[in-house]
Amino acid sequence: MPTNDAGPPEGEVPAQDPIEEIAHTAMDAGEGEVAEGELLDESVDEIVIDSGGDEIARLTAERDEYLAHLQRTQAEFDNYRKRMLRDQTTHLERAASGLVEQILPVLDSFELALGSGGTDVERLRKGVELVYGELLGALEKAGLERIEALGKPFDPEEHEAVMHVEDDGGEPGVRDVVRSGYRFKGRVIRPAMVKVAT
Repeated sequence: MPTNDAGPPEGEVPAQDPIEEIAHTAMDAGEGEVAEGELLDESVDEIVIDSGGDEIARLTAERDEYLAHLQRTQAEFDNYRKRMLRDQTTHLERAASGLVEQILPVLDSFELALGSGGTDVERLRKGVELVYGELLGALEKAGLERIEALGKPFDPEEHEAVMHVEDDGGEPGVRDVVRSGYRFKGRVIRPAMVKVAT
């Protein structure tokens, strides 16, 4: 059977091998998909960058707000600390001033006793007793209290034993006070020095 080697009639596209045609179609489609994929990837990157920029801006604003709040809180605390220190200083000054005002009459009594002169021992003794009573009264008004120790059982929180004496006839306890002890507003500020019978 004779073969027709003459090409296709004029005006017609020469027929391609079906395998080549499929390969060209696949390549054309593949190039198109790659191009669309590249465009898609670029747009995704832009979206991520845009949303990331908004997130960074939001976090920066939140950070600045927390920082401003912290600075305000620190400034308020510093002001509070300074105010409390000033108030405590003023309170202590007023308390000391009140005590000094109560002791001023004692100074007046000392001046009167020293200015009276003379050698009368009895008058001098009465003057000293008067001054002592005024001073003790002023300190008692401020909250000072003498610890009564004589004849009491020994209490290590209020008494300091400086001497032990043997006493067969009586109960153990404080027999003599060497130096008076004091409480200030209920707290022992100086224990009494005592002789204790054992």
